[in-house]
Amino acid sequence: MGEYTKIIFALIGGLGLFIYGMQIMAEGLQKSAGNKMKKLLEILTNNRIMGVLVGAVVTAIIQSSSATTVMVVGFVNAGLMTLAQAAGVIMGANIGTTVTGWIVSSAEWAKFLKPSELAPLAIAVGVTLMLFAKKKTLKQIGEIIAGFGILFVGLEMMGDAVKPLRNSPVFAEAFLTLGHNPLLGIFAGFAVTAIIQSSSASVGILQTLAAASLVPWNAAVYIIMGQNIGTCVTALLSSIGATKVAKRAAYVHLLFNVIGTIIFSIVGITYFYFINPTFGAELISMTEISVVHTIFNIANTIILFPFGGMLVYLSGKLVRGKDEEDESGLRHLDERILETPTFAVENAIKEVVRMGQMAAENVKVAMEALLEKDEKKVEQVLKREKSINVLNRTITPYLVKISNSPINEKQGALVTGLLHIVGDIERVGDHAENIAELAQFAIEEKVQLSDSAVLELKTMAEKCIECFEDAIRAREESNPELAKTIEPHEDIVDKMEKELRQRHIDRLSKNACSATSGIVFLDVISNLERISDHASNIALSVLDEHGIKIKK
Repeated sequence: MGEYTKIIFALIGGLGLFIYGMQIMAEGLQKSAGNKMKKLLEILTNNRIMGVLVGAVVTAIIQSSSATTVMVVGFVNAGLMTLAQAAGVIMGANIGTTVTGWIVSSAEWAKFLKPSELAPLAIAVGVTLMLFAKKKTLKQIGEIIAGFGILFVGLEMMGDAVKPLRNSPVFAEAFLTLGHNPLLGIFAGFAVTAIIQSSSASVGILQTLAAASLVPWNAAVYIIMGQNIGTCVTALLSSIGATKVAKRAAYVHLLFNVIGTIIFSIVGITYFYFINPTFGAELISMTEISVVHTIFNIANTIILFPFGGMLVYLSGKLVRGKDEEDESGLRHLDERILETPTFAVENAIKEVVRMGQMAAENVKVAMEALLEKDEKKVEQVLKREKSINVLNRTITPYLVKISNSPINEKQGALVTGLLHIVGDIERVGDHAENIAELAQFAIEEKVQLSDSAVLELKTMAEKCIECFEDAIRAREESNPELAKTIEPHEDIVDKMEKELRQRHIDRLSKNACSATSGIVFLDVISNLERISDHASNIALSVLDEHGIKIKK
C-alpha cells in the first residue's frame, strides 16, 4: 500500500506541475497575442468555417478546449454570438486541444525535446527573461518558455511515478478490461477528465501511461472518446445560471462529442472485434495517441460540420423557452469571457459604449420632458437611470477583474481608462436625472419659460448632446481624430453657459421672467455644461490611449 501511495502522490504532483506549466504558457501566449486575438473576435461574427478556425487557434493559445467552450457560453450569454457561430467555434476547439497532445508526445518523436534534457534549460531561460528582460515582449516570451519547461518537469514526474506500474498485473488487467469493454473505457476517460476539468491534462496522463508501456490500442481509443465527453462537463457547469441560449451552446458541445463518440465507437468496435482483433491488444505509443486524438477530432468536425444547424435544433429541444430582455443586464460581459482576457477587454469597451448611449438617450429624453412638460418622459429617465446605476455597479468590478488577469501593458492602460470613463458616464446619468427632476418641478409648479429661454436651452442641449455622443463614438471606434474635436466643442459649451447665464440674469433684472423659472433655467444649463466636461474627459482618455497629450 505504501508503494502505491508514493506513486499516487508523485502522479498528482506531476499533474499539478503539468497543469501549472500549461497555464503559465497560455498566459504568456495570450499576452503576446493580444492584438491578434482582437482580430479573431472580429472574425467570430463571420461564417461557421471561420468559427472553426478561430476555435482551433484560440484553444491552441489558451491550451484548453474547456476554457474556449466556457468562453463561447459567455459570448452567447452576452448576445455577441449566435448558436450557429458557437457551433463552429466549439468544433474548432476540439481540434485545437490536440496541440497539447503533440507537445507532450514531442518527447518521443523529437528526441532533443526529452523532458530530462530540455526542461531545466527552458525554465532557466524563461525565468531569466521574466526577471531581467526590460522589454515586455521578452518577458512574455520568457513566460511561454518557462511554462513549457514546467510542463515537461510535470510530465517527467508523472512518467517516473508510473514506471513501477509496468510490472503490475493489476494495471495490465485493468487496461485489458477497458479495451474489451468500450463502455467502461469511455466512462474511464469521461470520469478522469470531468474530475480534473481538462481534456489536455487527461490526454497527458494517458500518454504518460502509454510511455510506461501500459496502454493497449483498443483501451486508448475508447478512453480518448470518453475524454472528449468529459471535457463538456466544465461548460455544462458554467452554463448554470446563464441564459437559455447560453445553456444551448453548452449542449451543442455535449451533443457534438456524444454523437462523434457513438460514430467512432461503432467504427472501433467493428475494427477491434471483427477486422483485426490482435491489433487492439498491441501497446500504443505517446505519438500514436496524439495521432488518434487528432484524427478523431478532425474527422468528427468534418462529419458533423454540415449538421451544425441540426445540433442547434436539438439543443433547442433540450433547453426550451425564451429569455426576458432586461436593459440593466450586461449584454457584452460575462464572467466566462474572462477565460480569455483579450476578448474580455474588447467586450468591456462595447458594454461601456452601451452604457454611454443609454446616458445620452437619458439626456435627450430629460430635455424633452422639460421643454414638453411630459411626466411620462420624466418617468422614463428615472427608470433608465436605475439601469445605468446597475451597469456602473456591475461593469466596474468586472473591469477590476480584467485588470488582475494576464493582459499586456497596453491593455492594462486601456482598462484603467475604461474605469474612469464608466465614472464619467455615471455622472452624466446623474445630470440627466437632475434635469428630469427639474422638469418634474417645473410641471408641478407650473413654471413658464420664455420663448427665448426655450430656444437657448434647445441650442445648448443639442451642442452638449452632440459633444457627448461624439466622445462615446470616439471611444467605440478608438478614433483619436474624432476625440480631438471634443475639446473645442466643450469650449463652445462653456462659453455658451456663461453667455446664457448672463442673458438670463438680464431677463430677471428686467422682470421678463419669474425667479422660479430662473432657478430652473440656471440649474439646467449648469447640468448641461457639466455633461460636456465629462465628454471632454472621455475624449482625453481616448487620446491618452494613443499617446496624444492635449492641455485642458
